[in-house]
Amino acid sequence: MTEPVISFDDLSVSFPTDDGMVRAVRNVSFDVEPGEVMAVVGESGSGKSVTALAAMRLHPGSAEITGEIRFGGRDLLGIGEKEMRRVRGNGIAMIFQDPMTALNPVMKVGAQIAEMVLIHDDVSKKEAWTRAADLLESVGVPEPGRRVKQYPHEFSGGMRQRAMIAMAIANGPDLLIADEPTTALDVTIQAQVLEVMKTAQEATGAAILLITHDLGVVAGIADRVVVMYGGRVFESGSADQVFYRSQNPYTRGLMSSIPRLDAPKGERLIPIPGTPPNVLNPPSGCAFGPRCTFASDSCHESHAELMSVGFDGTHRSRCHKLAELPDLFAAAETR
Repeated sequence: MTEPVISFDDLSVSFPTDDGMVRAVRNVSFDVEPGEVMAVVGESGSGKSVTALAAMRLHPGSAEITGEIRFGGRDLLGIGEKEMRRVRGNGIAMIFQDPMTALNPVMKVGAQIAEMVLIHDDVSKKEAWTRAADLLESVGVPEPGRRVKQYPHEFSGGMRQRAMIAMAIANGPDLLIADEPTTALDVTIQAQVLEVMKTAQEATGAAILLITHDLGVVAGIADRVVVMYGGRVFESGSADQVFYRSQNPYTRGLMSSIPRLDAPKGERLIPIPGTPPNVLNPPSGCAFGPRCTFASDSCHESHAELMSVGFDGTHRSRCHKLAELPDLFAAAETR
């Protein structure tokens, strides 16, 4: 058995505000295995990006973080900032959601990629610039020798995201964290960027932790999926388990709200009623209880535990009605 690239163990993240403490992530645990694509999905405010940022230690100093994040045999929450800087970019690299704000607008793209190389490798500036051009070429940017001398505003949105991927893989990290990498792109460019990410992963052997709310993105690239809601993991398993054999009302609700090419003509989408929970004043009991069509009194009184579904323990779900769900889902489909 190989060791996971990174392990989140009972991770909780809270932020103090003028109105009270915001518990953004609550007791989250999952592993990312070598070479796999792990997708973390959920609505805005579910805690998925906060979880990823905790791995990079990019939260403000006022954040209260408990639990462990183990990477390379160390707890990242327990090491000093100097050692953490060596981890960032070298061991773990991040592809941010908006490359226009993540890239420095007054520095040439090549200089920004070369800087990443120079920080971690003992090479000359000329070698770093050559490496920057090679990296841009590897992610499909045309005329890389010319493009390295341009500024971010001279790149299209898709090319800026490719430049971010080039920067992320510059030092051959073991883990790539991609935080909503296709949100601001049109559908055709999204597919190209995902293909570039997959190619980069194959070239470097890195695992990918993909943060997204787009289940269509997940279906095309992920090996395993973690579904988060209200700061907690509500379901986890292989992509096939979560997409085709889901055992959680929230996941089913997400799936029902996605357009399908094979849907009968005129079939209406079924949105999830209500809104995500208020993080300052979350509901008692199950966070999804107020929006769940199957909820009963017990759902509003206590939190359900994350339990194994099936025999091998790879598929897990959080629901008070776990044993009843197959019958409840079947009855709902016949209405």
